[in-house]
Amino acid sequence: MANPKKMTEQQIAEVAELLENAELNAQDVVKVTDKYPDMSFSEALDVQWAIRARKEARGTRIVGMKMGLTSWAKMAQMGVDKPCYGFLADYFSVPQGGEIKMEELIHPKVEAEIAFMMDKELSGPGCHVGDVLAATDFIVPAVEIIDSRYENFKFDLPSVIADNSSSCRFVIGGRPLPVDSIDMRTTGVVMEKNGAVVELGAGAAVLGNPAASVAMLVNMLAERGEVLPAGSFVMTGGITAAVAVEAGDSIVVRYQHLGDVTMKFV
Repeated sequence: MANPKKMTEQQIAEVAELLENAELNAQDVVKVTDKYPDMSFSEALDVQWAIRARKEARGTRIVGMKMGLTSWAKMAQMGVDKPCYGFLADYFSVPQGGEIKMEELIHPKVEAEIAFMMDKELSGPGCHVGDVLAATDFIVPAVEIIDSRYENFKFDLPSVIADNSSSCRFVIGGRPLPVDSIDMRTTGVVMEKNGAVVELGAGAAVLGNPAASVAMLVNMLAERGEVLPAGSFVMTGGITAAVAVEAGDSIVVRYQHLGDVTMKFV
């Protein structure tokens, strides 16, 4: 439970500046709850939205949203028990088959995801899977590169929320499909690193159905009076545990029915 003594607006702004600079300069920092041990989830989101506002003020475009820690594998890997969300900035996008520069990152990891392109606005509370399916234009395979700004990838949930849920880069590949053309729950995924299979999974790992992740995002946004606009791109969370990468690594993720996503780290 958060301490009744709340963080001030100046403290929120200072933490936002610290974490954004850590991202932009690829320089890790100690987790923010070391200084603010009673930071609440709401205050952590205040920091995240302050980072978003800093980027938008400089002309950066927010192109989508991502959910994090939505699979049991990810929750176990990170020692947390609740999902979280973050935003996707325009410069996070890397083309299919593109190169990702390690010098711009700290300790990146990759995870396979199913992403949604929405053609209708969604709002909560009470958004459910049926609402999501009705508002989806298409689904597409994607790989998210996460990169916590915290030393040794060690953090708690408020710290990761404040750090934009480790958002960093993403790659869209494969081919888009109508949401009703496949059963996302049983869609298989194989991740290969330098030609060797390193992870296997199926869409049901994401809250039982990736569409449930979008619904949860919408309901979480509603708690702050926000909606998911039409045209939003939403990454629903890692199907498998995240895989660490180094310079020289090639990643290929093969999705049943949806095609492949590829990238190289340099």
